[in-house]
Amino acid sequence: MTVGPVEGIGAGQWPTPTEAPARASFGDLVLQGIERLEQTQDAAADLAVDAATGDLQNLHDYTIAASEAAVTTQLTVAVRNRAVEAFTEIMRMPIG
Repeated sequence: MTVGPVEGIGAGQWPTPTEAPARASFGDLVLQGIERLEQTQDAAADLAVDAATGDLQNLHDYTIAASEAAVTTQLTVAVRNRAVEAFTEIMRMPIG
């Protein structure tokens, strides 16, 4: 079975504008990203406490969570930097 470009829709079936999912605003996407960052950092912190107290059964769980938190933090910082660069560039544009 082949799958079309939209997940869950078979070949030859394309969603109409009324079937397409609503698009989130940029602000909503930023807030979701920050919430995801907080969740991953909280999970890594909880596992770090468990590892320090000896309650963690699998040390690799902490290693994975810490790596995920680090990558998520790097992505968030990169997106922030690009947004600041874009804002700065917009502010440099001449009016008129």
